[in-house]
Amino acid sequence: FERAPRLNHGYVDPADCSTYDRSSKPDQCLMGSSDAQNASAAASFVSNGLTFVTSSLMGSISDERGRRGIMLLGIFLSLLGPMCLVMLQLVDTMSPTYYYVANASTGLVNWIAVALSALSDVMPKQWRAPSFGLLLAGFSCGFAFSPLLALLFSHLGVSILSLSLLSAGFLYAVFFLPETLPPEIAQEARRARTVDPAEETTADCLARNMLRPLRELSILNRNTLFRLLSALAFFSGMSSSADQSLLIYYLEERMAFNDGDVAVLFMIFGLLGIFVQGVVLKPLNEAVGEKNVVVTAFFFGALHNSLYGLAKSKADIFVGVAIGTLTGMSFPTISAIKSNNVEEHEQGRIQGALYSLSSLASAVGPASLRFVYHLTKDNKYPGPGTMFLFAAALYLFACFCACALPKDKANSRSSIKERKPIMLSAGGNVDGHQSNDTVDSQYGSSLSSNKSEYQ
Repeated sequence: FERAPRLNHGYVDPADCSTYDRSSKPDQCLMGSSDAQNASAAASFVSNGLTFVTSSLMGSISDERGRRGIMLLGIFLSLLGPMCLVMLQLVDTMSPTYYYVANASTGLVNWIAVALSALSDVMPKQWRAPSFGLLLAGFSCGFAFSPLLALLFSHLGVSILSLSLLSAGFLYAVFFLPETLPPEIAQEARRARTVDPAEETTADCLARNMLRPLRELSILNRNTLFRLLSALAFFSGMSSSADQSLLIYYLEERMAFNDGDVAVLFMIFGLLGIFVQGVVLKPLNEAVGEKNVVVTAFFFGALHNSLYGLAKSKADIFVGVAIGTLTGMSFPTISAIKSNNVEEHEQGRIQGALYSLSSLASAVGPASLRFVYHLTKDNKYPGPGTMFLFAAALYLFACFCACALPKDKANSRSSIKERKPIMLSAGGNVDGHQSNDTVDSQYGSSLSSNKSEYQ
């Protein structure tokens, strides 16, 4: 934001644009801020577009070749943005374009989707939703404490610390991250997706490879359950992505939020997010099942967006943010339901496809709410807050869709109970352990013996 006014609009004042308040900010700063927001939006659009095209493909490749290499590539790409940000502050003539291009490149490999697949390799079905929640709780931890860094360090100091932490994580992954995909599962994935070269021409082979990203996405249309889950992920993703990208701007413009208020907001969101994902999700999942967890999460999603739209004070917003952390239970639970209803050699493909859908929602959601904002910003109360009421309506629609989920497919414990007679007839024990001639793997999750059930 500081570089664009100087490079693009001739701003020469030694003072940074951030030192001015809104009423006295020079025109060059305003135009530079607009340039930066446009570039950020373009980078986000490109990143989401790349994720939509490549995420399911990368997930499918990880089913065949292993998780570790693709995760390392994704983590490395995530280093490029912070690296460019540090260089921008050290080299006065460097163009911000490098930073936005580096950020956009992270969409090529979504390592979070592969990480969820790796967890699916090693976790039994009934523990997948809580384990996914623990992974996402790490992001909540970052949200909780990152605002404090801005109070303790300079902009350059925060950037260097961010790059250092990511670099340490990358090095840790290089030396200590194990491969979780069992060789027999990888072999099964390659066998299932292999095409006999004698049965296709060169043109057919070219077309097959070019259309593979779209073909991998077709898993979302496999059956009614997956179509319902995809609708849930899309409509809730529209609302959640819009909340993330638009809420701060709305609060600063309409509710007079300052830096301290924003820090408190992130603190509430982060700390309660850790509590919900790390403490609440597992016992709630065991008590009511995945289906009811999703319904509950979407109900609170509608409630907290309604509070945003109708808020008249900062306290209303803080209450809404606190309630909104319960909505975070939906994504890991939906991911777990889909993971539990595919073959073990399709774990990467389904998680990648789900992230592709989420990236599409991330592109459509903010634009939809901005459209509602422009239509209603000059109206009487709730006026511009109507866009959050629209988001609440999307959550309500997703909530009704969640009620239609078949309990026997959505709840992992129901499917485990249904498998016991099959396991007994296949040589297993009453407690669910199988003998060596069955298809359960040592990683705690089993290959389905009836592929047609999910096709």
